[in-house]
Amino acid sequence: MLRPYGIPFWKKFPFIRLLLPLIAGIILQWYLQASIIVIITALVSFSISFLMFLLLPLSLRFKLQPLQGFIIHLLLLSFGALISWQKDMRHDENWYGKYYKKGNYLKVRIEEPIVEKEKSYKAEGYVEAIVQNGRPVSCKGKLLLYFSKDNTINNLCYGDVILISKDLQLIKNSGNPGAFNYQRYAAFHQIFHNVFLKDKDWVLLNDSVTKKTNYLKQFIFSARAYILSVLRKTIDAGKDELGIAEALLIGYTNDLDKDLVQAYSNTGVVHIIAISGMHLGLIYVLLLWLFARIPLINRSKLMQAVLILSCLWLFSLLTGAAASVLRSAVMFTFITIGKNLARQSAIYNSLAASAFLMLCYDPCYLWDVGFQLSYLAVAGISLFQKPVYDLFYIKNKWMDKVWKLAAISIAAQVLTFPVCIYYFHQFPNLFLITNIIAVPLSGIILYAEILLVAFSWIPLAGQCLGKLVGAMLWLMNKIILWVNELPFAVWDKIPSTVLSTWLLYAVVISIGTGLMTKNKRLLRVGSFCLLAFTVLLAYYSWEVAKQQKLIVYNVPRHQAIDLISGTRFKFIGDSVLKEEGLLQNFHLKPGRIALQLDKQIDTIEAVLQQKIFYRFRDKRVIIIDKSMSFEPLAQRIGADLIIISKNPNISVSQLTMTFNCKLFVFDASNSFYKIEKWQKECNSLNLGSYSIPEEGAFVYNIGM
Repeated sequence: MLRPYGIPFWKKFPFIRLLLPLIAGIILQWYLQASIIVIITALVSFSISFLMFLLLPLSLRFKLQPLQGFIIHLLLLSFGALISWQKDMRHDENWYGKYYKKGNYLKVRIEEPIVEKEKSYKAEGYVEAIVQNGRPVSCKGKLLLYFSKDNTINNLCYGDVILISKDLQLIKNSGNPGAFNYQRYAAFHQIFHNVFLKDKDWVLLNDSVTKKTNYLKQFIFSARAYILSVLRKTIDAGKDELGIAEALLIGYTNDLDKDLVQAYSNTGVVHIIAISGMHLGLIYVLLLWLFARIPLINRSKLMQAVLILSCLWLFSLLTGAAASVLRSAVMFTFITIGKNLARQSAIYNSLAASAFLMLCYDPCYLWDVGFQLSYLAVAGISLFQKPVYDLFYIKNKWMDKVWKLAAISIAAQVLTFPVCIYYFHQFPNLFLITNIIAVPLSGIILYAEILLVAFSWIPLAGQCLGKLVGAMLWLMNKIILWVNELPFAVWDKIPSTVLSTWLLYAVVISIGTGLMTKNKRLLRVGSFCLLAFTVLLAYYSWEVAKQQKLIVYNVPRHQAIDLISGTRFKFIGDSVLKEEGLLQNFHLKPGRIALQLDKQIDTIEAVLQQKIFYRFRDKRVIIIDKSMSFEPLAQRIGADLIIISKNPNISVSQLTMTFNCKLFVFDASNSFYKIEKWQKECNSLNLGSYSIPEEGAFVYNIGM
């Protein structure tokens, strides 16, 4: 008896087969940086190979089908490299970075409304020209503008053109271990420079010729400003509630309290305030219901589709067009078009097709955390929601709905938790409880906010809706904060690497798929990967147990040094960094998690200290953080490292008469002027120097 022919998974969903080589090409181009000549040569060669294959006899082509697939994959890989190369603004002949020199003036257009930060005002600028020797040179490219608080920027708005006379600064990483790679993040947005402007550093050039605005952008910025003004006028609640309302409706996060955001993250519901596919799905359901009941419109499926897609894309643009929102917009576009064509596409194919289109538009989305989590969540729900839901049969209608929501939350976590651990080093233990409560409540709040914006012009309606929205936001915040305060709410400080993340995915996918399909081979693969994951963690723990390091962190205007022995560390630095807070969490905590440090102590057995002198095993370190005088010695004191902090009034040449040291480290608590002066002294004396603000954090491995 003939066995039924099963269509392989990869043949059911062809867009997955197209997506993978495209992603490979994008990744290879980012890390290898192939020249355009190499990329074009590869594209032409593979295209010719494919055409030659088509000229072969049909019978031979059928036999050599794998070769055809291999050539197509190489073509897509080359195409991925091409779009990645083309997206990089640095390859553009008119990029301002190819012409700019220190002392040049820049003509810059403000690309967005000015945003107030803690110590400055921020905006994105677009360079239109560089003025060299009194002549403008047309060019293009983005940069970040920071205006000091003493600036008179009240009249600055989107579309204004200014002339800058301040030198640009390259965007650099802090270099702190485990820290967020801001330089790479900015590069993915095609931004490579920033500039801090005081009142004397720029002048407004507005006139009817220079001022240019994009009407769509202007409409979006005006709409956002109107929505924000409505929320701020009508919501009768505290600042925390208002910040959540703004983030929930249009993704405006500048008014969010950092501690409140951390609470949402710890409890596993941060996706509520980070505009995502969930929000677009709620809008999509509302639009379907609304347009199905409006006379005339409900008679035309085409008109309904056009209006729904227009509203969805407008909402996507209003929320800032984040990668996760665009993914959902593309997905719902496919769904809407498919319904009108009476065709239902497989979810995996639609997912792969939307990812393919988005990466063709911007290959840098591949590294966007929102993009990754969005696709992983939808894929997880599609794969695991039904098997999880089928585990229990619940007769009660409402309890069944609760279990269905719980199954969705569990399925979404299955494929997202390894990435969350890699990026955020924590896992929300109570995510199931908070999602069951917060997701439906946030949906009701979102609909109420839409009604509030629509009817705010009616005084009584606006007032009542504002109080209702404020009360619901207060309730949601209270629930989240209460759960966050439970001692077992979050498992944090979880170390993770790229290799451990991939192994964890191999475990999850192999065992999950093996259980669903009852495939013993996949279960064996999953068990082997779990063993490899365990061995890897054991190896990391062994490496950590014997680590001996000194780290000088890059914290602007602050001294921060860790002496590390195994999992314990002694901190030397400013008191503001000793307690948990924004500064410590941003600059120091990621490195301590990456190095698996779990205990801060006052003394380390391997470290002997006497005033400014530290002996760490066989290394001698001197830390100078105040002005003092040193007497010249006939027999100079040997030192492996001298760290200078807090702008002491000393000179390197003076120190060399007392100490015999070949390496000087100047941390970020010193002024740029003094560091430059000290480095010049080091160069003249043939001594090594390391500037923390210029080169990033300094990691010194101590020998055993």
